[in-house]
Amino acid sequence: MATRHLSTRPAEQHNRGRFLDAALTVLSERGVAGLTVRAVAEQAGASTITVYTRFGGRTGLLDALYERAFDLLGEDLRAVPQSDGDGIADLVEVALAYRRFALESPARYGLMFERSVHDYDPDPALRSGVLRTSFAEFVAKIDRVCPRGVVAEECGYLLWTSMHGLVSVELTIRSQSPLDDWFLGADESAHEMMYRRGVRATIDGLGLRN
Repeated sequence: MATRHLSTRPAEQHNRGRFLDAALTVLSERGVAGLTVRAVAEQAGASTITVYTRFGGRTGLLDALYERAFDLLGEDLRAVPQSDGDGIADLVEVALAYRRFALESPARYGLMFERSVHDYDPDPALRSGVLRTSFAEFVAKIDRVCPRGVVAEECGYLLWTSMHGLVSVELTIRSQSPLDDWFLGADESAHEMMYRRGVRATIDGLGLRN
């Protein structure tokens, strides 16, 4: 994929991966504010000039990190086992995997789906590629349970936006002090139950069925 982060020979992939792992660690531990070339270099045990050489600058590093984050999401979604007959249950499990991924690192999730780095806009070709690839994971599951004459891609978009909305609100709530009089408890089970209900309501509303 031709993007702003530099192409590289296979022999160099390990070194680039080391820097991207370092960048993910910095992002998770320090948040977007701490995601600097210097911080990534220090985490990787290298100099800043090495990071610039590998990625062509800060924007190239962010593009590569953006792509890596979507690769990790795709790996998690593909790792969900597929049953022989219950496509709806499989779809719910994929939705739960998406939520777990978001909760594992809200800062990483923000880099992928929000403008959390205010002066960074992902390379258009890269953004189109990673979104299309990730979206295909949902469409493949939905196609198994989609009624005849209904466009699976449209159902996928509606389901994904519902999931994204539920997760984003949950992340916001979790980042704030808990409220004693809020109807939803602060424990993990309460949040997961509400997320499941929202996902199932969307699936039922779209008419998806085994």
